[in-house]
Amino acid sequence: MWDLLLYVPTVVALALISASLWYGNEHNASYLFFFLTCFFFIAGFNRIFKTRLMLLPGAPVALLLGKEGVVVVQKNGVQLNLVKNLRYFPDYANKSFGMSGQEGTGKLMQFVFHKGQFASEDKFSSARDALKGQCQPK
Repeated sequence: MWDLLLYVPTVVALALISASLWYGNEHNASYLFFFLTCFFFIAGFNRIFKTRLMLLPGAPVALLLGKEGVVVVQKNGVQLNLVKNLRYFPDYANKSFGMSGQEGTGKLMQFVFHKGQFASEDKFSSARDALKGQCQPK
């Protein structure tokens, strides 16, 4: 809910400001606000539909920890083997955590996991603790 309350009013307000500037013959300022509208829409859409609702194909749905690295399974079935530069990013409110790492080809991947993605709070805590031990801290 927090993301919806943050992004939707922001995008609507920026769009209205852009439209009012456009019709007020302030075209350069309107372009700026239209760019900001598009930027916040894309960022909010990605955050809500990928990390919160897990509807986009690149959303992480499973996390497998191994001795060689971490395997992240995405919604589209692709398994990403993160083997280098594994980093853990804690959330001090203990509601989410982030991780990043490079797969075998050298591509840097970043993921955010929220408490609601896990079946129980115990599984969230155990995954968080296991990543703390396996990854380098931020």
